Amino acid sequence: MTRRSLLFTPGDRPRLLRKAADSGADVICFDLEDAVAPGRKDEAREAVREVLTDPTFVTDAEVCVRLTADPAADLDAMVEGVSEAGTDGGIRLDAVMLPKVETAKRVETVAGMCAERDLEIGILALIETAAGVLTAPAIAEADPTDALLFGAEDLAADLGATRTAEGTEVLYARERVVVAASAAGVDAIDTVYTDFDDPEGLREETTFAATLGYDGKMAIHPGQVPVINAAYTPDPERVAWAEAVIEARDEAAVEDRGVFEVDGEMIDAPLIAQAERILERAHAADVR
Repeated sequence: MTRRSLLFTPGDRPRLLRKAADSGADVICFDLEDAVAPGRKDEAREAVREVLTDPTFVTDAEVCVRLTADPAADLDAMVEGVSEAGTDGGIRLDAVMLPKVETAKRVETVAGMCAERDLEIGILALIETAAGVLTAPAIAEADPTDALLFGAEDLAADLGATRTAEGTEVLYARERVVVAASAAGVDAIDTVYTDFDDPEGLREETTFAATLGYDGKMAIHPGQVPVINAAYTPDPERVAWAEAVIEARDEAAVEDRGVFEVDGEMIDAPLIAQAERILERAHAADVR
C-alpha cells in the first residue's frame, strides 16, 4: 500500500464524496470533523454512510473517514443498516482517522469501538497538539496505529505560534512525528498545504517533507493530488540508480562483500536501504 497523497472531502457534500474516487489520491478521507459545521454532523454521517454502503461506489483508493470528538456516534452511523445494504462486506471502509490524538490509549479505545462493530480497519492518528507531539512515539507504537499524520495548523494554534512560510515554528514537531513513525514502522503523512492556488509552493513543501522522511502528504483540494503524487514518485534516474545498486548488492553477496562500487560510488548498508526504499515507492506508484 502506498499513501503518497491523502485527499480530504467534506462529509456533507455527497457529490464531492463520489468525485473523490476519481481524484487519483492514494487515500480519500471523508471528513466528519473540521470540514463539517457543528449543526450538520448528522447530515454528514448519513451522506457518508450512503456512499460507503453503495455497491456502485468503486475506487482503487484506500477509503478513510475522519471521526469527530464523538467516535461512537460516528461509527454507529457508519454501520447503521449495513446488513440491509446489500454490498459485498456491507461497507467500504479501510481506515478511520482520529483527530488530536494525545495518548496511545485513545487509539486503542477507538480500535476497540471499531471491533465491537465488526469493523476490522486501521487507525490513522493525527498528531496536532503539543501533548500529541510529546507522546507521538507511544502513539505510533500502539498496535492499532497504521500511520501518524502531522497537523501543523492546529498545532500552531495549540502552541500560540505564528505560522510562517518557512515553517520553523513547527519544524521540531514535524521531525519528531516522522521519527516516531519510522521507529515504529508505520507511515508518516505530512500536513496540508493550505494555499491550493500555489502549486509551486506545494511542490517545494512536499519535496522538503519527503527529504525529512515522510511517506506522503495530505491535500485539501483535488488539484493538489497530482503535484503531491509526482513529488513522491521516484524519477527514472533514481529508479535506475536503485536497480543498479540492488543488482550490484546481489553480486557482492555471492562474493561475500559488504561494500561495493556502483558508477564510482561506494555503496554500503545505508545506501542499500535507500535503494530498496526507492524501488518500493516506484513499485507502489506503478512506475517500475
